[in-house]
Amino acid sequence: MFEKKSLVADVAVIGGGLAGMVSALCCAMHGRRVVVLEKLTDQRYVCNSRIASGVFHVAMTTPQTSPQALQARMASRNPGGRPELVKALSDDALQAIHWLRDNTDARFIRAGAEALYDYVLAPPSVARTGRQWQGRGADVLLRNLEARLVSGGGQLMRGIRAERLLMEGSACAGVEGLMSDALPFEVRSSCVVIADGGFQGSDELLARYVCAHPSRLVHRNTRTGAGDGLRMALAAGAGMTMDPGFYGHVQSRSGLTDDSLWPYPWLDELVRCSILVTADGHRFADEGRGGIYLANQIARLPDPASSIVIADAAAWEGPAADRPTGPNPKLLLAGGTIFKANNLGELAIMASINPQGLLSEVARYNEAVASETCGMLDPARTVSDFKPWPISRSPFYAIPAAAGITYTLGGISVDAASRVLKTSGDVLPGLYAAGSAAGGLEGGEGAAYFGGLVKAAVTGLRAAKDICSRKFPDRSPH
Repeated sequence: MFEKKSLVADVAVIGGGLAGMVSALCCAMHGRRVVVLEKLTDQRYVCNSRIASGVFHVAMTTPQTSPQALQARMASRNPGGRPELVKALSDDALQAIHWLRDNTDARFIRAGAEALYDYVLAPPSVARTGRQWQGRGADVLLRNLEARLVSGGGQLMRGIRAERLLMEGSACAGVEGLMSDALPFEVRSSCVVIADGGFQGSDELLARYVCAHPSRLVHRNTRTGAGDGLRMALAAGAGMTMDPGFYGHVQSRSGLTDDSLWPYPWLDELVRCSILVTADGHRFADEGRGGIYLANQIARLPDPASSIVIADAAAWEGPAADRPTGPNPKLLLAGGTIFKANNLGELAIMASINPQGLLSEVARYNEAVASETCGMLDPARTVSDFKPWPISRSPFYAIPAAAGITYTLGGISVDAASRVLKTSGDVLPGLYAAGSAAGGLEGGEGAAYFGGLVKAAVTGLRAAKDICSRKFPDRSPH
């Protein structure tokens, strides 16, 4: 019988990604005894935060936008988002960036002409094919956060998987789990922050909440967000804000078997000006709503790896090549599957698409583009955000596609201070959730995405500030 190893702390943080480390450092800076539990054992454990592109945006625009304008922008994209969470993100986004810059020596650069790229961690990793994260901005930021935490008296303990929250009455009083050698471990604490990411790494939870065949998704993530925090919180009486959506992109189907084909290139720029069909040759979603929306629609197909992007030479030489994240020429150079033919009938046969179905669909689409009646298509095609291009100039292209998932949008119910809410809506004392572990902000019918990094920083800081406003009991050993 092994004796359980036990620690005493003011704050226990589950997960060493951006949300958890920001929360931990802020608490340590205010004199709280903090321990971070990270289940991976590597010195540079590969979580979603570490391989992130480093772009700090709010709903695809600059955090310098006024809070009122940001709030309106987010509310229009996800009318079902909780207003207090929307306001928290819009109010605190720029402050969180400044906090990171001032307390971790994070360097932000403007990495592109679009407002989206006003704040990008340096050195940037945007558009690098494959998982090239070492030494890039997000990796550097996590290392700096750890160094500052340790120098301030906090601990980051690797190889510990949290499994159950410890409760004293209705309040959370710590967490227990297993060390990497399978020995039991517990932390007795006044507060616990769940910051272990979403549940995109759990096929069981994905099948329950997102899609029927999660094995047919391309994982643009490290698969370390396994939903442990969600399960623990639900077992302790927390509520769940469930949204079946996820943040992701339309990827080459070759990414299912080739790890070098994610996170980039993606097919978003090409598909949103062209069409997306299944093997019958027919469209099934509104391409004008963009890649994140389309990735979610692809995931809901009976087979999430059955769609094909159809485009012509103008789109391939134009939008597909306009951005470094696009498929031309990166997908070709990386060895992804691309079919190319001088006529649509030949292309259909090469890509295993019903030729008559594709020919009739392209004819309907081209006619709608020419007559500016895309709203009359079935399904309707919006034109307000992305211009539809005719499919008329040879050669023609067919790219087998799949849904690429980065993180899930549903999660633990929280309030604006990142305090976990019970199923009744009341606060569950002592328990917080931050980053992708928390739900209620993004998602909705359009799979609205507001920015994983900025959300992690804001919610992590909000949790820490509320924790540090509390009077802590003496938990010193006697």
